[in-house]
Amino acid sequence: MLATLTGAMTMSAATEPKTGANRANLDESVSPRTDFYQYACGGWQKNNPLGAEYSRFGSFDQLGENNRKQLYELVEDLRNQKNTPGSIAQKIGDIYAMGMDSIRLNKEGASSIQEDLARINSTKKEDFTELIAWMHNFSSPFFGIGVMSDLKNSDINILYWGQGGLGLGDRDYYLLDDEQTVKVREAYKVAIADLCKLSGYSEKDAQRIVANVMDIETELAKAAMSRTEMRNLAAQYNIRTMAQVDSACPAVDWNSYLTDMYIPKVETMCVMQPASLEAVNKLLSTKSEQAIKDYLSFHLINSASDYLSDDFRAVNFKMSSVITGAEKDKPRWKRALAVPNGMLGEALGQLYVEKYFPESSKKQMLELVNNLKSSLSEHIAALTWMSDETKARAQEKLSAFTVKIGYPDKWKDYSGITIDPKKSYWQNVKEACIFHVKDQNMKCGKPVDKAEWGMTPQTVNAYYNPSTNEICFPAGILQAPFFSPDALDADNYGAIGVVIGHEMTHGFDDMGRQFDKDGNMVNWWTEEDSKKFNELADKLVAQFDSIIVLDDQHANGRLTLGENIADQGGLRVAYSAYLKTKEAKENKTVDGFTPAQRFYLSYANVWADNIRDAEILRRTKIDEHSLGRWRVNATLKNIEPFYKAFGIVAGDAMYLAPEKRVIIW
Repeated sequence: MLATLTGAMTMSAATEPKTGANRANLDESVSPRTDFYQYACGGWQKNNPLGAEYSRFGSFDQLGENNRKQLYELVEDLRNQKNTPGSIAQKIGDIYAMGMDSIRLNKEGASSIQEDLARINSTKKEDFTELIAWMHNFSSPFFGIGVMSDLKNSDINILYWGQGGLGLGDRDYYLLDDEQTVKVREAYKVAIADLCKLSGYSEKDAQRIVANVMDIETELAKAAMSRTEMRNLAAQYNIRTMAQVDSACPAVDWNSYLTDMYIPKVETMCVMQPASLEAVNKLLSTKSEQAIKDYLSFHLINSASDYLSDDFRAVNFKMSSVITGAEKDKPRWKRALAVPNGMLGEALGQLYVEKYFPESSKKQMLELVNNLKSSLSEHIAALTWMSDETKARAQEKLSAFTVKIGYPDKWKDYSGITIDPKKSYWQNVKEACIFHVKDQNMKCGKPVDKAEWGMTPQTVNAYYNPSTNEICFPAGILQAPFFSPDALDADNYGAIGVVIGHEMTHGFDDMGRQFDKDGNMVNWWTEEDSKKFNELADKLVAQFDSIIVLDDQHANGRLTLGENIADQGGLRVAYSAYLKTKEAKENKTVDGFTPAQRFYLSYANVWADNIRDAEILRRTKIDEHSLGRWRVNATLKNIEPFYKAFGIVAGDAMYLAPEKRVIIW
C-alpha cells in the first residue's frame, strides 16, 4: 500500500495530460486484444524514456515529480528568507539548507560520527543493551520494536517486537545464490569496506568488519520470516509476558532497554517472530565483543552515511545501482528535500495543501468515495459464493469505514524538534529521529488516536488501515492524471476511482478480511465462506505465479495476493459506480473511444512505466505489488466488461476462458 517514489523534475501540472485516454499514450501498432498494456501505454513509454537517474519511472513517479517540484519551491522560499528561530519555517529552511551545503559537508567528512563510533567501541559487552537501545533511535541493529494498536483490541496501543538488523533489508539477499543475488551480496561487502575506510578504519580493520557484519546478518537472515510468511498475521500475533521474553532472550536487559526506549512499564509484548528473538539471543551470547562492536559500528556508519560527505553518498549510490540498475544518483536538492519532508512531514504538508489543494477537490472526492461505497455494497450483496450471514457482517464493516481525504483535521506538533545550524547535519537528523521514536513509543498502553494519519498530505499514494478500518487519500495523489475536476467521469473513475475501490477492497483481501468493523483481528466468517474465499484466492495466486516477469523469473502470486485482489475489486467496483453516472448513461463516444474504453485506458495509464531489468528482479523479490504490466494485463483478463469494451474473443492473447477467470469481490 505504501510506495517510495523517485523520478525527475520533468513535467509540471500544466503540461500533464488531463485524461487517462490520451491518444499520445497509445501504441496503436499493437492490438488491445493482443497486449492491452502495450497498446494503452506504449506511447507513454516512448514519450517518457527512462533516464539514468531512474530504475523505474511511471505515472505515479511522474506525479511524484510534479509534487516534488511544488515542495521544492516552497522549501526554497523558506531557505532564502529570514525565519523566526524555533518556527516551522526556520526548521524546514535550515535543515534543507544543511543538506544543500556540500562545501561544509565535504569539509566535515566523517568527523560528525567519530564521537558515536567512539561510544560504540568503548562500551563493554555487559552494557550492550544500553548501546542497542540508543542506536534504535536511528537504526535497527539486531531487531526493532514499535508501538501500534493491539491487533485484537484496536482501541489500545501495545508493544511489538520484530525481526531486523539486515543492512540489505531482505533475508533472501543473504540466502539465495542466483546470479543477481550473488552480485548484490558481493557489492554489499565492497560497500561495507568502503564506508568503514571513509570513516577512518584501516583496510585490515575494514575487512574484519565486513566478515563480522556478513556473519551476523546471515545468521539473522536464516532465522527471519520471508515476506510471504509475514502476510500471515495470526502467526505473528504472539503475546508474551516479559518474563517469557526474558527467558527467550536473557542477553538483553529488557527492563533497561524499555526504559531507554521511553516505553512505559509493560507486562507483555507481542513477539512477531519468536525464532528471530532466539537468534538474537544466541548472537549476543556467543559472538565476540569485537564482532558485535564491528556490526554495530557499521550500522551506525550506514545510518549516518547519507548525511555526511559526498564520498559516502557515492558508495551508497554505487551499492543501490547494483540492486536497482539506476545509472545516476538523484540530484542533491531531491536528497536534501527528502529530509524535512520526512522529519517535519505534516508541517510541510500544511504549507502544501494551503497552496495546492482546493476544498472543491475534497468535496468531489467525497462524492466519489460515497459512490464507490454504494457500488461495493451492491457487489457484496450479489456474491454467489458467500452466505447471507457473512455478507451481513461484510456490509457492517463497509458501513463503518472511516474516510480521510486531503489532510488531517489536527496537525502534528513538532515543537519538540530543534534544528541548530551550529550542529552537524547528522546530529540534527539524529536528534529529530530521537523525537519521533520517543513520540511514538510513549503511546504504548494508551488509547489509539484514530484521527492520526499514516501518510503526510503531500504523499502520492493512498492506504487502507485494517486496525482503524479507514481509507485515506492524501492531497498528493488527488491531481492529474489520476484526478482532475475537469476530466470526464470515465477518466476519473478509471484512475482515482479504481484507486478508491482498491483501498476499499483491501478491507476484504486475504489480510484485511481478518479484521472486523472495529479493526479487531477476529474471525467473522463462516467456515464454509472462509474455505470458498481461500479457494478463489489460491486460483488467483496460481494465475500470477504463472507469469514470467524476466527470463525464467516468475511473479510471486502469494506475496502479491492482497494487492491483486484489491486491483481486481477496485476495477469492478469503480466500473459499476461509473455506470450510474449521467455520462455513462449517455454513452457518447469521445475522441473515438466509448466510455467503457476510456475507463479501461485510464486504468492502464495509472500503471504506465519504464523499468530496468534489475528493478524487475528486485521488486519481484520484495514488493507486495505486481509489476505495472501485470496489474493491467493479468487483472483485466478476469474482468468481463473489459472483454466487451474491446471485442476480445477466444483466440486473442488477452482472452482467458470463463472457467479460468477468478472473481472474488
